[in-house]
Amino acid sequence: MKEKGRPSIFTEEIAHEITERLSDGEPLRAICRSEGMPNWRTVYDWMAKDNTFSAHIAHAREIGFDAIAEEALMIADTPCYLETKETIEDQGKPTKVKVVVADAFNHRRLQVDTRLKLLAKWCPKKYGDQVQFDVENNNWTVNGIPVKTR
Repeated sequence: MKEKGRPSIFTEEIAHEITERLSDGEPLRAICRSEGMPNWRTVYDWMAKDNTFSAHIAHAREIGFDAIAEEALMIADTPCYLETKETIEDQGKPTKVKVVVADAFNHRRLQVDTRLKLLAKWCPKKYGDQVQFDVENNNWTVNGIPVKTR
């Protein structure tokens, strides 16, 4: 019986390409959708069987998290202007079309917030809020700042 799907032959070349792209901040599933790449489940199977490969993936992801954080900073610092057209009406009839050019601020904010929220989930020790409870004083802190609870 013929096997379905892409072949799952582990090669150093494929492993290297996966780790390089992870280091650039590209998600594993996006990498695995590329031509010539194995299915993401296959990569997880390889990681389960090979501790060295698994360690390389973990290290590449750590580097990739920093790349994503740098990308968020770049998005925040770089205006993105969009051109829209507005119709101006006079006595209920369209008379002119006005071109408006403005920064897509909300779009950029969404892009930055999404990246930062994912980083906080993927790497909470580095990018997440540090929430702690002090048993002796019976209080919570977030990033070292006391939080009033009642």
